[in-house]
Amino acid sequence: MHSFKIFLSGSLFFLAAACGGGNSASSQLFEIKLGGNKRTFQQNQTVAVRLQNNKDKVVENVTYSIDGKELPLTDNKLTLDIVKLGEKTLTAKVNYEGQSAEISKKIKVLASRAPELYTYDIVAVYPHDIHAYTQGLEFHNDTLYESTGLRGKSFLRQVDYKTGRILKEIKLDDRYFGEGITILNDKIYQLTWQSGIGFVYDLHSFKSLNTFKYNKSKEGWGLCNDGKKLFKSDGTEFIWILNPDTLAEEDYIETVTNSSIFNRANELEYVDGKIYANVYQKESMMIINAQSGDIEGVVNFGGLKEKVTQHKNLNVLNGVAYSPTRKTFFVTGKNWDKLFEVRIFRKN
Repeated sequence: MHSFKIFLSGSLFFLAAACGGGNSASSQLFEIKLGGNKRTFQQNQTVAVRLQNNKDKVVENVTYSIDGKELPLTDNKLTLDIVKLGEKTLTAKVNYEGQSAEISKKIKVLASRAPELYTYDIVAVYPHDIHAYTQGLEFHNDTLYESTGLRGKSFLRQVDYKTGRILKEIKLDDRYFGEGITILNDKIYQLTWQSGIGFVYDLHSFKSLNTFKYNKSKEGWGLCNDGKKLFKSDGTEFIWILNPDTLAEEDYIETVTNSSIFNRANELEYVDGKIYANVYQKESMMIINAQSGDIEGVVNFGGLKEKVTQHKNLNVLNGVAYSPTRKTFFVTGKNWDKLFEVRIFRKN
């Protein structure tokens, strides 16, 4: 019986070796070679490509693709006409001698141009709770909602932005460190830091409806929505796209410029196809294309922090909300005693 088991195991091994191998075996036959042996390119760049045929197989045809989109080959060149930027896998499907093989190559596709520079004008200044360690801001029907952080000091609030008066609030359990919020379909979604958990509340009563856990995303930083889905930052280069009903992370974009992949998106706000994101620990904000991840602009908020009361607990700019009725942005920071209404415009 033992000899039969050994014979069977050996037979299965050789059968698997003959049938398997996948991309590993295919890569021994073929390799993707790119012009200049480069691995970093820009969106819509034309790139010379060739298939290295290591075993002199008779090749019938080759098709190239990224993210499932076929890239036409013209004069041995590909145009990187793809929507989502960042770390990508270029795949080649090779048909040869009645067989097919797939091989791949890791590349980086960045934005085609540098971010434009923006600045701001102050429209109005309003009072803000100096004890609020602001982590999230969002308007709903001209009412401001705010999430604050620090363990033992984390709140979800409804605020009269003109007076700074707190209209309604609930305090999180002391073990939780509150983070970003967003509002969709009469629900408030709130993140926490280091606990791997988010909360869902009824918009009107602040009653807790549900909790959700993070999946591949490493942390809970910022939240916003486009009316259909949620966008979540986690301190990495990824902005995760969540289903608002299941809270599953269904997709992501990577934040990139024309020269690098960037990993400091913090508090988020969605406006007309763009994600406005505080740059972590900086007095600036990125304007990110919500489809591609391209950082199309950077807003310099230098000078705002100097306009608030200076004290020992004063911290960085954090918190951005857009008012659709006023068509202006509202910006504050952690333990700032002022909320600034600003207009953002391109710098000459």
